[in-house]
Amino acid sequence: MGRVLRNALLLILAALWILPLYLFLINAAKTSDGYRSTERYVPSGDFALFDNISAAWTAAKLGEAVGSTAFYAIVGAALAVALAAMAAYAIVSLNVRWGFFWFLLIYAGTIFPFQMYLSPLYSMYVNNNLYNTHWGLLIFYTAIAIPFATFIIRNHFVSVSPELAEAARLDGASALRVLVQIFAPLSVNAFATVFILQFTWIWNDLLFGLTLSRSENIRPIMTALASLQGQYARTGPPVALAGALLVSIPTFVLFFAVQRVFVRGLRATA
Repeated sequence: MGRVLRNALLLILAALWILPLYLFLINAAKTSDGYRSTERYVPSGDFALFDNISAAWTAAKLGEAVGSTAFYAIVGAALAVALAAMAAYAIVSLNVRWGFFWFLLIYAGTIFPFQMYLSPLYSMYVNNNLYNTHWGLLIFYTAIAIPFATFIIRNHFVSVSPELAEAARLDGASALRVLVQIFAPLSVNAFATVFILQFTWIWNDLLFGLTLSRSENIRPIMTALASLQGQYARTGPPVALAGALLVSIPTFVLFFAVQRVFVRGLRATA
């Protein structure tokens, strides 16, 4: 009886996950007329997915946004991993004074709601000529990713045997060499997990992209996609849905390409 209930619950959960995805895909493939004239859960006779993707790409100028967002997501996530690794290493292995306090101070960056940053961040960026610049957004996305990255990497570093680092130091290895040649090779899965999580967050960010940018060649891709809402009456819902499908592809591809590394990294940092 318990097995039957478990399977029934899993089927219900699967249906709840699949149904929105099904509706999303079939409506993204409809023409505007087909969207208005047919039931939302029934595919239309005209398959217009690629036409809708092309229309979304042109209307929202997604080409420029894809390049900018790839820069923010790849470089920002990589810098966050590198800086977080150095911070975690200092806290765990270098026995800095008040190490746990510094860890809590860094981790506090994940506690406060992001909305409270908007007004001071906007004012600071405008006053320092960082508003609507590639470097301004890169600096922000790197900084905002460091607290959570430090938390994950620090949890992994504490599992590394301190005897390895101590033996390397006795052999004359510097602190940087211990980090690069001992901690880093043992933490590849953790680094990959953090990179994937931060890449996905940066790629999907809308709030700060709207706040810190306005130009088409600067704004992140979700901000560009949101501009379709202003053209909703002209482009139609299927075009907006097709655009959303298009911009979600990189994160799906990244996750499924490295899912085994991701799972191992989660286990290592649990």
